[in-house]
Amino acid sequence: MSKRIYIDFSYLIILAASFGAVIVLGAVVAPVIFNPNKHLVDITLDHYNAGILMGEIFHRFSYWVYFLAGAVMLYETYMYKTSKRDSIVLASSVTVVFSSLMFSNVYAPKILAMQAMGVEATQSTTFENIHTASELDFKILAVGLIVLFVRRLMLLRTT
Repeated sequence: MSKRIYIDFSYLIILAASFGAVIVLGAVVAPVIFNPNKHLVDITLDHYNAGILMGEIFHRFSYWVYFLAGAVMLYETYMYKTSKRDSIVLASSVTVVFSSLMFSNVYAPKILAMQAMGVEATQSTTFENIHTASELDFKILAVGLIVLFVRRLMLLRTT
């Protein structure tokens, strides 16, 4: 068995773990953080402070997203140079890298900076627009990850 198979499987695990993290953060963690009164007794957490908690979670997740973008760029560049090219892989890997870097370099820092300005800044239309764009970016990242994972898995079976 080729040693490259370990690299291929490691890459697939990174993609799958990242997809799982995106789904868990978006569908499980965020609803719990932003609806704390359903789960807490005698403790009140307002929407602003819930946003501070979620912002810290996404800030920490950004480190993984940077790693993900780097791994995708390295692996897909190597595969491209070894003539393992595919238009679906190219499109989805560009989507993953672009949306990862947008999330980590643009949306998360801007949201955190606006939160640091106080409650009033988080109630502005600018904040709402940035937050909506970040949610859309996160969904695009999820789609890009699952498409890239499935396509790479399919291509792995043919080699």
